[in-house]
Amino acid sequence: MSGTTDPQGFVRVPRPRLYEVLVKQLLDYIAATGLGPGDLLPAERDLADRMGVSRATLAQALVALEVLGVIDVQHGTGAVLVYRPSVASVLRELREHRDRMPEIVEARSTLEVKLAALAAQRRTAADLAAIEAALEAMSAEIAGGSRGTDGDELFHQAVAAAAHSSILASMMTFIAELVRETRLASLGQPGRPEVSLASHRAIADAISAGDPSAAADAMQAHIDLVAETDL
Repeated sequence: MSGTTDPQGFVRVPRPRLYEVLVKQLLDYIAATGLGPGDLLPAERDLADRMGVSRATLAQALVALEVLGVIDVQHGTGAVLVYRPSVASVLRELREHRDRMPEIVEARSTLEVKLAALAAQRRTAADLAAIEAALEAMSAEIAGGSRGTDGDELFHQAVAAAAHSSILASMMTFIAELVRETRLASLGQPGRPEVSLASHRAIADAISAGDPSAAADAMQAHIDLVAETDL
C-alpha cells in the first residue's frame, strides 16, 4: 500500500499496525531460532509474555500469518510452521490482502446472497440435513475450543449445493481460496466464532422455512459481519 503525497512531493509513509510489528518479530524469531517447516512455535501464552502484549493482540498476528499460509494453527497442538518466507514478502502480502478484502466481500455478496435465496426455493430434505450437519460440526468445534473453520466451510458448501445451480457453484469453487482468507480473518477475531455460528443459524432457518428474501438478507448480514475484521 503506497503512502499519500503532499504538494512538495514528500510521501507520507503509512504507520505500521501493531499486528504487523508482531508479525515481523515472529518472523525474526523463526529465522533466529532456525525453525523449519513442520516445527512448532512456542505456545501463545509464552509468546505473548515474551513480547509484552495480550494474547488477543498476539492472536491477531498469528491469524495474519495463517491467512497467508505461513503457519497452520492446529487446535490442541499450536502454530506449526509451514514455510519460512522473507519479512518483506509477508508484509507486502498482508497489505495486498487488506487491499483486496473489499473485492472478495463484494464477490461473496454477489454470489452467496443469490445462492441462499435459491437454496430457500430449491432445497431438498437431504440438503437441509447437510446444512444442519454442518452447523452441528461447527458448534462442536467451537465447544471444543476451536474456531469452527471446518464447520464454517461445510456450511457454505451445503448452502451452495442446496441452490442446485452448477454454474454459481463453480464460481464459488473458483474463489474458494480467497473466501478462505476472509474465513480465517473473520473467525480469528475474539468472540467471532460464536457470533458467526448464530448468523449461520439464521440463514439455515430462512432456508428451511422456504423464504428466499429472508435467506438472502441473512446471508448478506453474515457477509457484512465477515467484512468486519482488523486485518
